[in-house]
Amino acid sequence: MDDSLSPEERIAAGDYDLFAAVVAHGSLAAAGRALGISAPMVSKRMARLERRLGTRLIHRTTRRMALTEAGRRFHQDVLTILAAVAAAERTASGQPGRPRGPLRLSAPTSFGRLHVAPHLGRFVESYPDIELTLDLSDAFSDLIADRIDLAVRITAQVPPQLAARRLGTSRRILCASPAYLARHGVPADVAALPRHRLLAATGQLPWRLIGPDGPTLVDGIPAVRTNSSEVVRELAVAGAGIALRSLWDVTRDLAAGRLARVLPDHEGSADVGIYAVHQRTPLPSPNVAAMIDYLAGLYDPPPPWAV
Repeated sequence: MDDSLSPEERIAAGDYDLFAAVVAHGSLAAAGRALGISAPMVSKRMARLERRLGTRLIHRTTRRMALTEAGRRFHQDVLTILAAVAAAERTASGQPGRPRGPLRLSAPTSFGRLHVAPHLGRFVESYPDIELTLDLSDAFSDLIADRIDLAVRITAQVPPQLAARRLGTSRRILCASPAYLARHGVPADVAALPRHRLLAATGQLPWRLIGPDGPTLVDGIPAVRTNSSEVVRELAVAGAGIALRSLWDVTRDLAAGRLARVLPDHEGSADVGIYAVHQRTPLPSPNVAAMIDYLAGLYDPPPPWAV
């Protein structure tokens, strides 16, 4: 610690490091183990920080820790301060930031399995000092509560509290198996879709389609209720109905003839994008920056699933 700092400044700087560690590790006890101090001491120092700020930063429960709204804002500011200090030290020492240490990446289940996991071998070879963890989930995780450094999200809108880099557009097309179309006929127009078996995961209906005559809304009851987008794709391949699927999800099935496009002049609205998102700081960590650049290189136009 810089000897030019006053005792009060040294306490504040140390508590900022501690607070960041508590959030990163998800609990007071885990932060204490990581920093080599006891859990009671962590609790004492966190209470001191909250008294000095005059606000509660963390809700403590027996099962999990959650940041208050003030805690979220303060955490973003603390990360900015710590990143700026680390960057200043690297500049002063003449040592550029080298990616190293833990990196927790989250991605949607199907996208992660198809378009992230197969490419991670080259990444870990390029960055051997990064300790990579990949979590796959179709839920939008809370980056702070779940201790996620970087998440791949497929969405029309990124929350303003997150920083995002657009990796690509998620084109979505209507499709069904040739067997289903042979049994039930090919819909002549969008108006005929509600009379067919529609396949969608929970929350994915109604469909917002864009066609020659502008936007159209298609609603209905899913033929099978599921919370899994992967199940929707498998149901479509099995001939259970018509689905609105992303090209990254079904390109191989289209090429193999397991699926066929339906109403090819209509697609899902084009505002849905594929993003790499992380907590908003002026300077992302070297680990996060390395992964963002790597993913962007994988999906440079045209993406590997383009048809």
